Amino acid sequence: MNIQIIDGNMLKKMIIAGANELNRHRQAIDALNVFPVPDGDTGTNMSYTLLAAAREVEKLTEPTVSEVAKAASSGSLRGARGNSGVILSQLFRGFAKGLDGKEFAEAADIADAFVKGYETAYKAVMKPREGTILTVARAVGEKARECAENSLELCDMMDETMAHGYAVLDDTPNMLAVLKQAGVVDAGGKGLLLVIEGAIASSDIEGDVKVDDYEKSATVAVQSAAAMSDEEIEFGYCTEFIVNIQTASEMLENRVKKYLETIGDSIVVVADGNIMKVHVHTENPGLVLEYALKEGPLANIKIENMREQHTELSDNVITAAEQNIPQKELGFVSVAAGSGIREIFKGLGVDVVVDGGQTMNPSAEDIIAAAKKANAKEVIIFPNNKNIILAAEQAAKLYTDQKLIVIPSETIPQGISAMIGYSSVASASENAEQMLEAVENVKTGQITHAVRATTVNDINIEEGDFLCLLENDIVAVQKDLESAAKDLVNRMIETGEEYVTIFYGAEASEDGSNKIAKYIEEIHPEISVDVQNGAQPVYYYIISVE
Repeated sequence: MNIQIIDGNMLKKMIIAGANELNRHRQAIDALNVFPVPDGDTGTNMSYTLLAAAREVEKLTEPTVSEVAKAASSGSLRGARGNSGVILSQLFRGFAKGLDGKEFAEAADIADAFVKGYETAYKAVMKPREGTILTVARAVGEKARECAENSLELCDMMDETMAHGYAVLDDTPNMLAVLKQAGVVDAGGKGLLLVIEGAIASSDIEGDVKVDDYEKSATVAVQSAAAMSDEEIEFGYCTEFIVNIQTASEMLENRVKKYLETIGDSIVVVADGNIMKVHVHTENPGLVLEYALKEGPLANIKIENMREQHTELSDNVITAAEQNIPQKELGFVSVAAGSGIREIFKGLGVDVVVDGGQTMNPSAEDIIAAAKKANAKEVIIFPNNKNIILAAEQAAKLYTDQKLIVIPSETIPQGISAMIGYSSVASASENAEQMLEAVENVKTGQITHAVRATTVNDINIEEGDFLCLLENDIVAVQKDLESAAKDLVNRMIETGEEYVTIFYGAEASEDGSNKIAKYIEEIHPEISVDVQNGAQPVYYYIISVE
């Protein structure tokens, strides 16, 4: 870093370069996630968040540092995805506070902005954990302030700050046992340092820096589902996702296309930089995802049942055209993945279902857009995933035209149970209180598979093992799906429970689900068991016990 003072144009270039650097390495950051299921998305969530900030900054002409920081804060707040993205947005929010009203920034100003960044982020997290991005952000801020107080110039301050930041990052496994057990450093902390590295390196770049675009849009010629009959749809599931890859190549594209041609049509495979966009119509989305996982971690998974969707499309066109409908008193927004799960929520009265869940976290802006579509004075939101709650809460703070109430549901069954408790004669606040109680009274189990070998909670896991998760914690590992399901329900069912619901996913079958239901009924005849086709990705089974 060869500069000693930063003006608005320089800070603009630094933020864009930092976003580009993170995006180039997001697969590596995703891979640091210690949870051994397809939810390695810290790098992806942070990258999308920061790219939103960079695009906002890119619009500015001859700005001050204050204006650049505010634009980055605004863009990251609305584009925040997942917990890591929300925390990153809070770091930028505090950074903007530190530079408020300034035309230029010297070492002391940047140090102050770093400090305000980590202070703001710590306040935003209800239960901060050490050994995470928060710890690394605090280390950066405290070291920068120490250097500034010792009158170090900007370049020297950043050299010492980065060295200290990496030393603290290397120590994160000693702060979090799960990191040490898996032999990795914190993913969010590593991502933050990459952002700063990219920003520093931009000082040696001549001219402007443009925001990289790794997701080139591809136009797919697909018949409108609304204009087709069920019989005309040969391949019923529109399956779409992103694969985080090492290097794009024509050979890779051709290999994937060749496989997809054996099980589907309407195929688009575009590899560029470190991502590969895949679109296919198939009868076996599970096989598609299984194959793609061999190429790299998946993100933004979207599976639509086109046979169920074709009549719904016409309804959506009519709804979108109705511009002058008066607002109702209370509306509902739910986040969910899987055509069956979405239909369940709609059947319970949810107005708008946002595509999302594990590996595909909607942003705060996505949730705000859904709340607007709900067309109600007050809107209750069900995130249904632990990693989406912060984004939902951020949406509620950002958007004031409607009152948004977030029910912190961490799983699909929690959201369904909460919605079942809705009373049309109760107020929004009364409903929210009842829904919070409903969320606490349901147990959730989920079964997925490991995409790599690791150790979690002293459980040795091999690639391909079926993982039993109870309230998001791995409690058992099995070699076959049926054994995993039986193991999990035995751990979930205790004395006094009355209902079990099995939601089978896109990679599971109705017959297999009915076998599990019969097993439960034989050993627990007092329990009522229901089987539903959730068609959800990632999880073979989602099981609720109440």
